[in-house]
Amino acid sequence: MRICVIDGQGGGIGAALIKRLKEVYGEEHEVIALGTNAVATAQMMKARANKGASGENAICRTVLKADVILGCLSIVLANSMMGEVTPKMAEAIASAPAPKILLPLTQEKVEIVGLSPEPLPHLVEKIVSQRLKEIISHV
Repeated sequence: MRICVIDGQGGGIGAALIKRLKEVYGEEHEVIALGTNAVATAQMMKARANKGASGENAICRTVLKADVILGCLSIVLANSMMGEVTPKMAEAIASAPAPKILLPLTQEKVEIVGLSPEPLPHLVEKIVSQRLKEIISHV
């Protein structure tokens, strides 16, 4: 399975996701780090992603081949992450055929009503050990 993890700015959230993915699944699945910038990609590569690429074209092309996409809600919001997520990136990610599992975290003026706030480590655990496991078992 090809899992794309998308992050921007410092890449800390993407790195946390990749680190936990590797702890749970080892090298069973290909994990691709897609950063909106080189710093984010570098952080995710340090977390042991199998491959990494940065920028609009890399993201727009690679998400088409993903089996699942992980990241924050911001990755599908045009101009989010202080403008790092371009409208073209947000559209490509949102339109990609792969299921998207998104963390309900955003710095934008977007609020998800009905969700109770949880710490990042709890959210990462839910993605990796629950939701992703469900998707993998159906493939």
